Amino acid sequence: MPTICASRDKFLGFSSWGEGVLQCCVVCLRNREMRGLQVSLNQTQKVRLERALEKLKVLSASNAKPNACVNVADAIPVNFEDGVLKGHGTTELEGEVVATVCGVVERVNKLVYVRALRARYKPEIGDIIVGRVIEIAPKRWRLEINFRQDAVLMLSSMNLPDGIQRRRTAVDELNMRSIFEENDVICAEVRGFQHDGSLHLQARSQKYGKLDRGQLLTVPPYLVKRRKQHFHHLEQYGIDLILGCNGFIWVGEHTQIKDDMIEDQSSKAEQQHSKPSRNSMSLEEQERTYTPLDIRQNICRIANAVRVLSNLDFSITLEVIMEIYNLSSSLNIDIHQMLGPEFCVLVAEAEAERQSLVKKKR
Repeated sequence: MPTICASRDKFLGFSSWGEGVLQCCVVCLRNREMRGLQVSLNQTQKVRLERALEKLKVLSASNAKPNACVNVADAIPVNFEDGVLKGHGTTELEGEVVATVCGVVERVNKLVYVRALRARYKPEIGDIIVGRVIEIAPKRWRLEINFRQDAVLMLSSMNLPDGIQRRRTAVDELNMRSIFEENDVICAEVRGFQHDGSLHLQARSQKYGKLDRGQLLTVPPYLVKRRKQHFHHLEQYGIDLILGCNGFIWVGEHTQIKDDMIEDQSSKAEQQHSKPSRNSMSLEEQERTYTPLDIRQNICRIANAVRVLSNLDFSITLEVIMEIYNLSSSLNIDIHQMLGPEFCVLVAEAEAERQSLVKKKR
């Protein structure tokens, strides 16, 4: 069977289920590189996939704004009499403003710049991110967040286990490993950049903190758009879904937020210093630490839906994830079969059909 790149002839940045307007750069598709993900397709699947992607290409080209998408060395129409300011991705050549990257032209008052579609994660204040602890330093944790440098979570920028707002002491610093340790997955919020250039995080709410009993997925950051809500509780499936702006996505069992203020602090201290072993725990206590089978299956199915979207370069939103989840359930497709070539072709065909229906309604 022939082997082709699953990301070939794909379209970057366009909206999927639940989105109203396509945002794609058709011109820059000619210069994109293969991402290296290989999917084996038979001849029929190859033809179906190419047909669906060609249909999406036509739809995206018809919905793209004029002069919005540019390629390298394309001229950007501007009025020099208005005192245009050249921003990122632009330069002046022979009296014209030309693009130096492939992307979408953005205009903010007099500033003209090109927003690259395939770009690395650029933190902004207030971003919800998911990271992994890689080091415990004095009064801080260092996290890997898929950025060009590690992020810092200060001890003073998070809630303590006892829930009391107070000054951090030397005892708190000694007990940092009991809060977070290496390889723990953490959800936090971007606080800002310090004078030394380091990125600082904060976790001053109960919704932030350690994540467990789930899967951590890594996708290209440009597929996760900034929205008002990045925390999603899928109540009927018992799952928490966190779409990190940095491209780290968490899919795990739902955890109830406990009010630590009403708990006895002395009993908490005893639990921190003496953690019970698996053998000493009763059967009821061991059952509480296990994730039920149906929830584990839901976690794996939703995680595979995210992987399919990443493979096809579709924008990752809650709506499109649930559409793929429902599609796989309605067709009785096993969880492991969702990553196969046939299901990827079905998802591309479903998206092409949906986009054509939306265009006809207009």
